[in-house]
Amino acid sequence: MTETTIALIAAMPDETKPLLRRLGSYKTEKVGSFPCYRFALAGKTCCLVESGMGPRRAAAATRAVLAAASPRLVINFGFAGAVTAGPSTGDIVVAERILCCHERLFTEEGGISETLTDTLVSALATPGEKPFSLFRGTFVTTIEIASKKEVAQRLPAGTTYPSLEMETASVARITMEAQVPLVALRAISDDAAEELGFAIAEFTDNEMNLRLGKILLTVIRKPWIIPQLLRLARNTRKAGKNLAEAVQAAISVL
Repeated sequence: MTETTIALIAAMPDETKPLLRRLGSYKTEKVGSFPCYRFALAGKTCCLVESGMGPRRAAAATRAVLAAASPRLVINFGFAGAVTAGPSTGDIVVAERILCCHERLFTEEGGISETLTDTLVSALATPGEKPFSLFRGTFVTTIEIASKKEVAQRLPAGTTYPSLEMETASVARITMEAQVPLVALRAISDDAAEELGFAIAEFTDNEMNLRLGKILLTVIRKPWIIPQLLRLARNTRKAGKNLAEAVQAAISVL
């Protein structure tokens, strides 16, 4: 796969499948232990890797795809939760800043290419009918689903459109070490008013794999989250569709 020029990293199938459906044609293989999809788009060869959830897996997947593909650019994408008012469900946020949240502390992470981010924002902001609004914001990487209210209260002053996710800071550390430029974009799956009524540990094992048995047990214990889960499923479908359009545009212009 030495011919690959762009690597893409996302955590979950719900984030990658809408893009793959738009492409139609791709090859499936493995990069290390990670599912990988190879395809050509806009005259470029691309390698899309599903990392699984969480910072540790995101870092491992990034190392694996850098070693296997030697890309000239990495695009990290997925879903995020809006922390403050602004982005609504299905809107796209492009990262201009990354914060890592650990034990109530925030650390600034580098790695985002300002030049390529400007190029992407310009392309997505071109006039024309789009199913989403576009924001430049701050990705806040956490190791678990966090309370938006608590995060909002502790954020550094001047943090624009903070978006909660679980992988981007780890991807950025590895790409920065390798001196490979990175851009990151996410679709909002739950807006600031949607405070999730469960923790990720209630749905996953110690390796952050979703487990049906744990999901069912959690629903039995917390039946009041069923309407939220159904709403999130609808929102995720909308976010996935918009995300696929934005990622396809990113590949074309970057």
